[in-house]
Order: sequence, then C-alpha cells, then structure tokens
Amino acid sequence: GLLAALAVMQGGPLLLVAALALSAAGDAFLSGDGEKAFLGGLASFLAAHVAYVALFLEAGGGIGLLTAESWRGAIVLALAIFVIVMLAALWRRVGPALRIPIAVYVAAILAMGISALTTFHTWVITGAVLFVASDGLLAAERFLLAAISPHRVWMRYAVWVLYYAAQLAITLGFLLS
Repeated sequence: GLLAALAVMQGGPLLLVAALALSAAGDAFLSGDGEKAFLGGLASFLAAHVAYVALFLEAGGGIGLLTAESWRGAIVLALAIFVIVMLAALWRRVGPALRIPIAVYVAAILAMGISALTTFHTWVITGAVLFVASDGLLAAERFLLAAISPHRVWMRYAVWVLYYAAQLAITLGFLLS
C-alpha cells in the first residue's frame, strides 16, 4: 500500500498505482486463513498481474525485443520451464476446485514476466523475476511441502523478502526512469 501511495505522490503511471494497490489487497486477503481468503488473494494478484502486463507492454519496446537480444529469450525460456514444472507439480497436489484458478494465475504471472522483458528498465525486469520466484516459493510452501517440513519457516520469510524486493524494484524502475 505504501508503494502505491509513493507512486501516486511521485506521479507514477496509473497502471503502476493500480497494480500496487491490487497487490496490497491481495496481501490483505492472504493474511487470512482458508480457501476463500486464498482465492481472494489469488484474484487480487491476478488483477495486479494483468495491470502489470498492460503497464509493461505500454512502456516496452515490443514483443520483437524478446528475440532481438538472446538474454531476453533465455529468461523467457527459463520462466516458461519454471512455470510449466510448477504447474505440473501443483496440478497433482491441489484439489479440483483450485486447478483452474491456479492455472489461470500461473499463465498471468508468466505473461507478467515475459511482458517485463519487453521493457528497457533493468529494475522492472529484476522485479518481475523476483515476483515469479516469490510466487513459486509461496506455492511450494503452501501446496508441495509436508506440513511438518522444517523448510516452511525460512520459505515464508524468503517469500516476503522476494515479494517486497520485487514490488520495490518494479516501482523504482518506473519512478526513476
């Protein structure tokens, strides 16, 4: 929420403000327990990712940039492999009611990551990759680890650090450019 306020005060793009505000709403939902809270968070972050995709494509140099520089294409490939592997692992572990919402969300975060690569802002690209990593850890912690796994503790902290670093990097990418 504070980053959304900062973006407003600094005259940041409206889509950036919207994505940050929707992410703050997602944080609020995810602070609760249960499937309803999870689905509310998922929907908020889905909308945030759609806003980020629109923002990145509007600010970017076009999809052709992804093939013009090999490092961008390599990151696209890595992101695609990562989300396919995560989706396959999650598909077997979540109930039928969550499969489609999670698949839609995974597609949206992949689109967000790819669209960030069409920008010329290193901070934005870094933030998008950190966001994907954060969501991957969150999904693994929530759905793939055993309830008594000792890894849950550090993963929860890592999710928040990566997530806030991602949002800050994206915000700075637009406010400092």
